[in-house]
Amino acid sequence: MMGPAVGSATERRLMRLFRALDATQQETLLAFAAFLHERGHAQGMPTRPREPVPLPRPAEESVIAAIRRLSKTYDMLDRGAMLHETSALMSSHVLQGRAAAEIIDELEGLFERHYQEYRARHPVTG
Repeated sequence: MMGPAVGSATERRLMRLFRALDATQQETLLAFAAFLHERGHAQGMPTRPREPVPLPRPAEESVIAAIRRLSKTYDMLDRGAMLHETSALMSSHVLQGRAAAEIIDELEGLFERHYQEYRARHPVTG
């Protein structure tokens, strides 16, 4: 699927909206766009399940950084399946002011739950 042509009405609208956001909101939008981009380039699931490669959680971490960290840790997961829940959590942080640490705890649980579902679909054999 091709994106809008350079200078298209959609692209101009996106740029207008982006410029109207403050720096934090722009960073959130960019992180979400990167999330969507990665989802679009996801490859098929391997026949043998892969294990997560845990990255340590920093003492001070933004929600965006946590999504990036968890996406690397659980790179075998289909982020499209988590899109709704991930964006809802990010929105509750940005729009409703929920604490980042609380959202990150929930994101870690979300990724772990999806990993357990992945493992159930790809049992270790042999």
